[in-house]
Amino acid sequence: MNDRLVIIPAFNEAECIVNTVNDIIENAPGFDYVVINDCSRDDTLKLCREHGFNVVSLPINSGIGAAVQTGYLYAKRYGYKYAIQVDGDGQHDAAFLGTMADYMQKHDVSMLIGSRFIEKQGFQSSALRQFGIRYFTVLIKILTGKKITDPTSGMRMVERSIIEYFAEEYPKDYPEPETAVTIIKKGWKVEEIPVVMKKRQGGTSSISPKRSIYYMIKVSLACIIAAISA
Repeated sequence: MNDRLVIIPAFNEAECIVNTVNDIIENAPGFDYVVINDCSRDDTLKLCREHGFNVVSLPINSGIGAAVQTGYLYAKRYGYKYAIQVDGDGQHDAAFLGTMADYMQKHDVSMLIGSRFIEKQGFQSSALRQFGIRYFTVLIKILTGKKITDPTSGMRMVERSIIEYFAEEYPKDYPEPETAVTIIKKGWKVEEIPVVMKKRQGGTSSISPKRSIYYMIKVSLACIIAAISA
């Protein structure tokens, strides 16, 4: 058993989940992993079982926040020192995981975010999403005084104290900007590191253009509340 865990939330990721897990197995050998199947309606769970993957399957569809928090509960229960979320859609490259863990250990970082916008290599997201990302960068800077270039990045590694906190407190929807604000305001050390991301390898994003407005309003209010209450 390693002391580093990859949390893979998956909802209807049958097109990508096998390649995503195999990428971790092949390119991040110092990490264990767990797939959190969020009651997928496609063959995600079937494929995980056929390939012998380590999978926890939720009985009802609970949303990204609950799926990721389940991963943190798993990490807390089994004593992992570090945990990192890797999306089930194949966007995150497992080759960067070792570098992120080494950086955290050397620099005593509590949360390390993989950012596609530091060196601006690889897939940079759509124009609409880039607008939203820049918006949250500005909002987080106003609320915390710290610039986060990729505040919606799900590729974020945390150490044991954050694992324990997230196992108890984690947003239900669209958690990345809100959790960044919370962790910064509580005084934990947050940094970014450049990574290269890929386009979604299959499936459909849960954030459609129509939901983008709802997303920005809801997450903005959540960030403001988090900043005030932290």
